[in-house]
Order: sequence, then C-alpha cells, then structure tokens
Amino acid sequence: MEHVRSSISPQYGRPRRRLVAALAGLLLCLSGLPATLAAADDLTPPGPGPAPKRGSAYMGIGVRAHEDGGTVPEATPALRVTRAEGVDVASYQGDVAWPTLWSSGVRWAYTKATEGTYYTNPYFTQQYNGPYGVGMVRGAYHFATPDTAGGTAQADYFLAHGGGWSADGRTLPGALDIEWNPYGDACYGMSKSQMVTWIGDFLKRYKARTHRDAVIYTATAWWSDCTGNYKGFGANPLWIARYASSAGTLPAGWKSYTMWQYTSSGPHVGDHDRFHDTADKLREFALG
Repeated sequence: MEHVRSSISPQYGRPRRRLVAALAGLLLCLSGLPATLAAADDLTPPGPGPAPKRGSAYMGIGVRAHEDGGTVPEATPALRVTRAEGVDVASYQGDVAWPTLWSSGVRWAYTKATEGTYYTNPYFTQQYNGPYGVGMVRGAYHFATPDTAGGTAQADYFLAHGGGWSADGRTLPGALDIEWNPYGDACYGMSKSQMVTWIGDFLKRYKARTHRDAVIYTATAWWSDCTGNYKGFGANPLWIARYASSAGTLPAGWKSYTMWQYTSSGPHVGDHDRFHDTADKLREFALG
C-alpha cells in the first residue's frame, strides 16, 4: 500500500500545482483591474451624483447639471456656411477623429488645456494639433477654479501649458471657462465682488502677456448669480452656453455673442458651437 500511495501522489500533485498557479495568475489579473478602470474613467464624462475627481471638469459640465436645454436640431449645411461650426473637447473624449469632423463641416475647435494650477490635459497634443492638421482654426481653454488659486496664477499656468496665442490666422485667443463649480459651492465660496476681482485678474494677466483679450465662456444664470450680472468685461469676446434653439438673454455688458455652445449631443463629438459669422470672419478673428 505504501508503494501505491507513493506512486500515485505525483499524478495528483501536478494538477494541484497547476491549479495553484492558475489561481495565482487570476489574482494578479484582478489586482490590475483598478488601474484599468481608472484609465477608462478618464474617458467617461462626469455625470450627476457625487462630485467628480479634480481635473475631470470640462466646458459645459455645469450647464448640463443646472440648465434644462431643449432639443436642438443639427446645424444644416447652409447654416454652417453663414455661422462657422465648431466643437470643444476635453480629456474624456480621448483621441478625436479630426478628419471625420472636418468632413462633417466643423471648422474650428477649442481644447481644454488646464484646470486650476494642478491639472493639464493628457490628450492635449492630439486634441490641439489635430484640428490644425486638417485645416481647422484651433484654440485652448482653461477651466477656472477660483477657490484653488488666484486669477493671475491660473492665467500664468494656462499660458505655460498650451494657452498661448500666435498671429498665424489659425490660432484662436485663449478662453476662460468660468461656470458652476462641479466640485462644491456653485460660486466657489466667493462673494460677487470677489468673483469679479478674480476674473479681472485672470483677464488682465492674459492680455498683458499675449496682447489679446481672452474669450469668456459662461452661462447667463451663473454670471448673474456669481458676479451680480457684472457688465464690465464687455470688451472680451463672449462664448455663451445655452442648449436651446436660441442663445437667449446674454449676460450684462454684451449685446451679442462671438461664440455659442448650443448643444452637448452633437454627432461625433457632443459639444458643438457656432461662431457668429462665416469661416472667413473666424480667421480674421483668430488673426486679431
């Protein structure tokens, strides 16, 4: 009997070792899941619910959460001739199919470059150089977080990480995305006068270093609530956010908009925009 047990134990030992090895491999695979999921989360727009992670904000995140927009029909080819069609993109969209957007009639694009003084878009190079490569006019935007650093410091950070401007007729002036705070208090814990001062500091710094007025992206309701509908920035181009069939009432200080983000559900890339005039006028605007 002793001889029988010793002769059969190796036969059972080999499958047991294989099973242990397989289980160990499975555990190694499972241990890698959090990193994989985290990478996938970077390509998912933050939705309603708990505050998103810092850096994941994008142009219009507050508009989606605070304003109910009506259904907006896709721009017709005729409209895209008289009002140049644009898109805005951020890291959650990953590498963008710029040739497809060009073929669909999109002629300009803005890419998120920075947020606060702590975040740069890891997809910025593809998202900023891509539209330029297919013939579009391109620009960069900064998502403002006034509760984390001053306006001057954030303007400097933006300029150091892709937010500059050049007089080549293909580069748009930088845009300041100032809207509802996705991480906490809607007005970033600031009084109306403090918010006006912060915005003014950013704009002054940007103009001093580029000699261009930065574009202001905002929504009328936020502007009213958080700046007291301040009217002193009318010299800066306005990019109004409203997902409806018209741009609606504009913030104080502006009689017209330069750009309008009119939907968050466009084809290919969700956020679509209209310049107030033709593609030729858009290039003139870019040239300054």
